[in-house]
Amino acid sequence: MGNLEEKTRFIMKKYGISANKSLGQNFLINQDVVDNIVGASDITKDDLVIEIGPGLGTLTESLLQNAGKVIAIELDERMLKILNDRFFMYENFEVINQDVLKVNLKELIKKEKTEHNLKNAKIVANLPYYITTPIIMKLLEEELDINSITVMIQKEVADRLIATPGDKLSGAITYSVYYYADSEKIMLVENNSFIPEPEVQSEVIKLNIRKEPVISLKDKDLFFKIIKISFMQRRKTLINSLVNGGVIKDKNLAKQIFEKMGFDLNVRGENLGIEDFSRLCEEIKNNRI
Repeated sequence: MGNLEEKTRFIMKKYGISANKSLGQNFLINQDVVDNIVGASDITKDDLVIEIGPGLGTLTESLLQNAGKVIAIELDERMLKILNDRFFMYENFEVINQDVLKVNLKELIKKEKTEHNLKNAKIVANLPYYITTPIIMKLLEEELDINSITVMIQKEVADRLIATPGDKLSGAITYSVYYYADSEKIMLVENNSFIPEPEVQSEVIKLNIRKEPVISLKDKDLFFKIIKISFMQRRKTLINSLVNGGVIKDKNLAKQIFEKMGFDLNVRGENLGIEDFSRLCEEIKNNRI
């Protein structure tokens, strides 16, 4: 860890930088973690890499050496000079000073792949913990032309993202991730791999984007609405959640639907697999007047 830690502290001192708590910054100082993230990303010269939140450029350096092009999206203006100073010699580097949630990634990927004759696009990021979920959902729901998303995030969130639907760890986001991607755990990252040390453990995960969704849906909006409502009040039975959430108009109809499907009337959302929710969605849709 020594060399990268020394390098990081040198850059921070040189530019008068300290981690911005409000932006959820923790600077990675463990070279093994860098190597694992880049290795798991499986990057070649045929790839466009979009790095979200490069910070001091700890990951960026290795990405530039492997990728056809790296576009770093960085919100913190203080980092721009550091990134441009460090990587101005690389012709395959570009930095965008913007909030990734406001970037039109679909257009960006299409333009870059065409202009630079790149075959694939991959996302790599050490994501700020406070905004992990909105970023992951944007990347998935916009159905971008990407192969994979390799991210380091808070362990607790990572475990929920990559759980199998119906597991005790699953939440509403588990079903969304599973619908769009096949996920895998890469490595656990200890707190002392960063300065400053975060209070929680981190985990590197990879989401391999499915070429086809895992199930066929006629009404994707209703499907995800049902799942979201099912997990809003975990202690409630699924019937009560769906009636109170206005998805099914009354309890009698809900009981009829559940009995027809062979569901226990006291079942909770977390007990259902993704196919169960798909069938339930169809049945609810058929019973709507």
